[in-house]
Amino acid sequence: MFNKKLGLLVAILLLVGVLAACQAETVEVTRVVQEEVTRVITETVEVEGEQVEVTRIVTDEVEVTRVVEDEGEEGMAEAPVTLNINLGTEPPTLDPSLATDTTSVDTIRNLFVTLTQFDPETGDVLPYLATEWEAGTDAEGNETWTFNLRDDVVWVNYNPSTGEFSELTDEEGNPMIVDAHDVVYGVRRTLDPNTGSQYAYVLYSILNGAAFNGGEEGFTIEDVGVEALDDFTVQFTLESPAPYFPSIAGMWVAAPMPQAAIEERPERWIEPGFIVTNGPMGLDTWIHGSEMVLVKNPMYFDADAVQIERVEALMIEEASTAFALYENDELDTTGVPLPEMDRVQADPVLSEELHIAPEACTYYYGFVNNKEPFDDVRVRRAFSASIDRQSLADNVLKGGQIPASSFAPPGIFGAPEPGTVGQGYDPELAQSSLQEFLDEMDMTIEEFNETYNVTLMHNTSEGHAQIAAAIQQMWTDTLGVEVSVENQEWQVYLDTIEKTTPIEQVPHVFRLGWCADYADENNWVHEVFNAEAGANRLRRGCVDANCGTVETSEFDELTVAAQQTTDPAEREELYRQAEDILAGEEVAYAPIYHYTIVQVTKPWLTRNYPLLGGNDWFNWTVDWDQKLEAIQ
Repeated sequence: MFNKKLGLLVAILLLVGVLAACQAETVEVTRVVQEEVTRVITETVEVEGEQVEVTRIVTDEVEVTRVVEDEGEEGMAEAPVTLNINLGTEPPTLDPSLATDTTSVDTIRNLFVTLTQFDPETGDVLPYLATEWEAGTDAEGNETWTFNLRDDVVWVNYNPSTGEFSELTDEEGNPMIVDAHDVVYGVRRTLDPNTGSQYAYVLYSILNGAAFNGGEEGFTIEDVGVEALDDFTVQFTLESPAPYFPSIAGMWVAAPMPQAAIEERPERWIEPGFIVTNGPMGLDTWIHGSEMVLVKNPMYFDADAVQIERVEALMIEEASTAFALYENDELDTTGVPLPEMDRVQADPVLSEELHIAPEACTYYYGFVNNKEPFDDVRVRRAFSASIDRQSLADNVLKGGQIPASSFAPPGIFGAPEPGTVGQGYDPELAQSSLQEFLDEMDMTIEEFNETYNVTLMHNTSEGHAQIAAAIQQMWTDTLGVEVSVENQEWQVYLDTIEKTTPIEQVPHVFRLGWCADYADENNWVHEVFNAEAGANRLRRGCVDANCGTVETSEFDELTVAAQQTTDPAEREELYRQAEDILAGEEVAYAPIYHYTIVQVTKPWLTRNYPLLGGNDWFNWTVDWDQKLEAIQ
């Protein structure tokens, strides 16, 4: 969007420039131009015999006759300071209760405040909506955390038609301030089973959170351990001690949420024109599958610190296309496609713009543990031990990635040193494990391929496709197995690999990455893989085909025990054991590598690379004069 409009403006200025050579005053030029127009359409339709009002946001490209005044370079400089980025895919949602992926979380991070936030450089927990907090103990001996809130954060609505923000007001005309009751509503909404939050388990450390979310008899929403002590004090009561709870309290699923807006339009409240926010930016445009535009919120409590006035975010899945736009100065920062790594590192300009650093994320292949033949640990071990992670890092990724034999990366409390536990590359073990399975089944490798038709699935991405092709070849070369590779669009893919999807519809192996929500192993082995309390996309311990009932194992008991102990050394040992069981004994999944950030950034953009919590575009800055000079 930015470049199209800029190109039009440049063309007009060239025409005006000819006239300006003859006269110094402002010149008016009439032109017919193509322009995007956003319309809010309200219609009445009949649904099951009833008249229902439906509102749609429509963007059209129309011809407009416009008088353009040449304001010279000063006029261009007055355009909003704009950041151009690529999200890489369509955000599945902007609803804090429903978001589970980094694309959604990045966007939500810029629209909504949370109780706490992370320092982008150190990962330390910092004040945000909460100014201070302290731990305590209630009468029953349960650990509590009490947060005192600031009183100058307001709920706002942005109107795309007028380009204006407005404060929400109460019946008496007073601004609606974000308060403790909004936090209580947000936490309860995430844990309410009727909401359908797939990330609710992150809040299971809150007293009765798991019981209420799981629909246990006798537990109601009032039993959840969160309450407003007054308008600007909120207290959480926990199931067991959790020194990392200020980090959890700052996650998007625990954010204050606009109850009235959500209840008025439960399905559409996150769309432009309807969404009610409280953060540094508001939502201007969301052209699904194409583009999203955020604009600076002048009513944000710290608006003076936000320099970028407009974020134009594309949704291009092809890394090569995004990189071409970057090289054409149409994106300010982007990832580097795998095939371009050698050229970028050798190029005198691009190499200066390249940033490589460790990132608190892990790339892995999940095995569906209750789908044949991956319900047999010997098959899982064969597939995991066949992956030459170092070769993948050296010859395909080329960005300093760290080969992984377990889950949590360095820097996470309780994470074992890479390569010390779990399952790494061992082709002889892989071959013997699969052969033992084949012998027991009285089956040849050809019969194995014909019987099981093993499928590996990943979300649509050139990079994931190249990694899949490399590992597919490793499996063929080492084991003789034939694996089909499929891909799906991100939102569809997330639904496909859920543990509730019918078993016949899920692949045998799927690709995912996990990035830290907070720097503790509880966020990794427990919240991702625990059979009862975690996401459990691996379907560990599933008794029936569609995982309606699970049986726990030693791994699950270890992650719960680690939650309940306060001794750091003991917690570290419990997590070391859990990591080794998960990747080494159960081989429930195949850890592949710990991420590095591999990004190029234009010299006019000053940005950070947050360790936790999502990208805070509102903290970035653009040297607008330098950018304009480069793109003219």
